[in-house]
Parts: sequence; structure tokens; C-alpha cells
Amino acid sequence: MYDEKFQEYLKKELASIQENGLYKEEWPISSPQGAKIKVEGKRVLNFCANNYLGLANNLKLKIAAILAIIRWALGVASVRFICGTQDIHLWGEKKISEFLGTEDTILYSSCAAANEGIFEVLFNHEDAVISDQLNHATIIDGVRLWRIIHKKEVDGQIVLPVNKVYKHMDVADLEKCLQETQDKRFRVIVTDGVFSMDGDIAPLKEICALSEKYNALVMVDDSHATGFVGPTGRGTPEHWGVMQKVDIITSTMGKALGGAAGGFVSGKKEIVEILRQRSRPYLFSNTLPPVIVAVTIKVLEMLGSTTELRDRLEKNTLYFREKMTEAGFDIRPGVHPIVPVMLYDAKKAAEMAKKLLGEGVYVKAFSYPVVPKDKARIRVQISAAHSQKDLDFAIEKFIKVGKEMSVIR
Repeated sequence: MYDEKFQEYLKKELASIQENGLYKEEWPISSPQGAKIKVEGKRVLNFCANNYLGLANNLKLKIAAILAIIRWALGVASVRFICGTQDIHLWGEKKISEFLGTEDTILYSSCAAANEGIFEVLFNHEDAVISDQLNHATIIDGVRLWRIIHKKEVDGQIVLPVNKVYKHMDVADLEKCLQETQDKRFRVIVTDGVFSMDGDIAPLKEICALSEKYNALVMVDDSHATGFVGPTGRGTPEHWGVMQKVDIITSTMGKALGGAAGGFVSGKKEIVEILRQRSRPYLFSNTLPPVIVAVTIKVLEMLGSTTELRDRLEKNTLYFREKMTEAGFDIRPGVHPIVPVMLYDAKKAAEMAKKLLGEGVYVKAFSYPVVPKDKARIRVQISAAHSQKDLDFAIEKFIKVGKEMSVIR
């Protein structure tokens, strides 16, 4: 029974979150996703979506979605191995594999589901997972689940499988972890391709070199890279020229590839096949809606014919980063369209985001536990859908509010 004591506890926790400036307020959008959106009855510029290629409201994709609904309907009302595999799911997996240059692909309801369902299947207590310190929360959760499932008892003590965590993008510390785990059966190095809060691109060339030296597998979550990072948008493995050296790729269709939902694991055919047999989020979740797969196929066709959107995004990103740096904002250097404007103080970040919304620029503050304590920021995200005028408007408003709040001089 839901008692008053428990209710009071929750109220106090929520009050504490609000008092510390950590409350995550949701601002409803009453329009399609795009460079311009409608929030609280007002048209504003959107600078905080994962809509990197600006395809979330693309007419060609909406037509493809409508046609897919007419042909395959809304869903299959089943999981894949029972009666939930339609031909379009197989086509989608084939197209993703062709795009990434892998042997096979398996679709999930989300990349979160993929990350949470992969470790327990491929590895056990004899193995070691070696993770970047700032890996995505869903990777962390997947590793935690693997450790709990494959714990063993030794001399009356519960022993968990080995998970080494190396300092963020520190290849020397990674090598140390590899040296310390050479007694393990299998080892896998796990990293985000692009780290979602900082826009850092993982040093995959050095990581893959170490994996060869120490006979380890490499897994990359490329959710913030698939479709636009690399010369033709094949992601961080293409960016670093190691497409054939990454063993496992997880990613999503919910960002650059149309912005709807869905995820996948792509890699060697044996890896994919064992996931089909044993991965719980795949086996016990309804099949990905066919409309999302149809849109993904269409996006990949578009990306295969031209790099126009990717090139425009790169140009927009470099321009915004240059102008914001010149204005005096503290941003992490890099080339990715994720541009963290560092404010460090959670309340200040939240206040600045609200002031910018009032000026017509939709951004969000990020604070603990999404980012480490005292590392609060506004995470700006650039899109190919932004025009030069949009970028200049946002920069102007950032400067205006930044001066008002003494963030810059």
C-alpha cells in the first residue's frame, strides 16, 4: 500500500532536486521536430535536438512512412522469433550492414535495449569488460547487469566478473587495464564513438591498435555519429579509418537517421546470431515498428547518394564553434555538432536556458546526475537544418544573455 511516509520521502527528494537546480523540466513542443519549433505557443529556434541531419520532418521520409504503414500496418503484435519478423525487418538489417560494412545486423527497440542486452550474452565470469570512464549510462547498465548475472561464489564469497574502467580517452590507462587482465578468456574494450555530453570523439585508431596488441575485442556505441561522422557518414570507425577493426557497433535510428526510435547491433554474423538466440531485450520485446525500418532504409538510400547534408552540418558546426569561442564562451574544443557551453553551476545553467528560451532560442541545461557534479552546462546541438541566419541569431542571443549573467564580458 502507498503509505504517507513513502509519499513524504518522495516529496522531500523532489524538493531537494528543485532546490539544487537539478530539476529536469519538460517543455512541451506543439510542432514537428525541426530547426524551428513551437514551444508554449511561441516559435523558437531549436538548438538542443539530436536531429543532426535535419531529417525528422523530411517530406520524403514522411511519404516513405505513410506508404510503409499502408503496406505493413502499425506493428506485428509479437516478438521476432514467434511471428514478428516481416520482410522489411530483414531488408533493414541488410541495408544497415551494407552501409556500415559489417557482416550482419540485428534490430532492437532502442540502442539502450541493445547495450543492455549484449554483454550478458557474449561474456561471462571468465571475461573482462574494459570501459571508458564517461561511457553512456546504458552501457554502464548493461555491464552492471552482466556482472550480476554472471557472479560466482568462491570460498563462500560472491565474486563479480571484472569490469575495468579507464580514464576518459586515456589510451595509456587503457593499456594498463589490458595488461592487468591478460589472464582472462575474452576481453572487450567498450567506448562511445562520440561522448554525448562533451562531443569528444573516441581515439579509435589507438584503441584498435591496442586491441590487436593485446588480443581484445572492440565495441563502439556510435549513436551520436552514425549518418554524419566520417567522410561519408559511416561513423567514428570511418572517421579514423578502422571500419574493419571494430568488432561490434551499436547505434540508433533515433538521432540522425530520421529521429524516430530504434537501435541495432552490427558486426560479425556469429555475434548477431547468438544475440538472436539469447538477447533478452530482443527476445522479449515487440518487433520494431515497420514504419521506422522503412524510414531507415530511405535515409540510408539518401545518404548513399550524396553527402550534402553531412557537409552542411560540418560547415554549420565549425562556424558556430568559431564564433562562440571568439565571443568568450567556455566550450570544449572539437569538431562535433555537440557543443557544450560550460557554466559549471547547475542553477546558473538552468537560469541561462530559461532566459535563452525567452529570447527565442530553445536549449536545455544539463547537470548532475546527467553530467558530473560542478560540470553543469548548456549542450548546444547543431543541425544541417539550421541556416546561416539561424546560427547568427543564436550566437547573438547567447552573447546577450551571457553578458547579462556575467558569463562573458
